[in-house]
Parts: sequence; C-alpha cells; structure tokens
Amino acid sequence: MSRAVAHDPQAISRQLAEMAFHEIAPFNDGHAGVFWSEAGGPSPWEMHPECDELLQVLEGTIELEILPTDPTGPSTLTRIPAGSLVVVPRGCWHRQTLLEKTREFYLTPGPTLHSQADDPRLR
Repeated sequence: MSRAVAHDPQAISRQLAEMAFHEIAPFNDGHAGVFWSEAGGPSPWEMHPECDELLQVLEGTIELEILPTDPTGPSTLTRIPAGSLVVVPRGCWHRQTLLEKTREFYLTPGPTLHSQADDPRLR
C-alpha cells in the first residue's frame, strides 16, 4: 500500500542552486517540480502535446506568453504574481519571463517539447 507524502515546494526550492529544476514526485507520465531563479529574459518555448500544465508562482512575478494553436493567431501575455497559478492549455507553445527573483512550482503530467525558434508553430 502506498503512503501519501507531504512536500513543501518553498523549502525544497530554498535548498536548490539557481535554475536547478527539481522533480518532487512523479505524476502520471510526467512530474511535479520546483525551481527558482533571478529575473531574466524569456525562457525557451515549450509545449505539452498530451496534457495541460499547471504553474504556480510561489514567490516573485512572471510574465507568461502563450501562442494559440492557430499559427496566425497573436500571442497573449499574462502577468502572474506570487500566490497565483495558471493552467497552460495542452498543445500551446509557451514561455515565461521572470520579472524578479521567482520560485515556481510546476505540474507537468506528460511529455514536453522545446524550441528556440522565434515562432515554434512555423517549424
């Protein structure tokens, strides 16, 4: 029989080096994890073809950019402050810019694709 284990993402992130993504626990075909970083430019694009992704800002503020699945549609920018969470829809390329020192929890229950392209929908 399995036991539930409580995890404190804030405490875990305080023990990590900057940008050391830490898997807290497996979740379906992916995992739950945490990282922290100082403010910086936009991350590479990522997309989850089989699942939504949940992001929760534990500390700091991020700006999340999402590209719609329609290759001609414009991106949307959403500012997400500490304490807030957002669900990124399946199949949407997205990236984030950390606007200040940020700690973030993420739940990605499936595979992730990455891209450095200006618009990964046009590959």
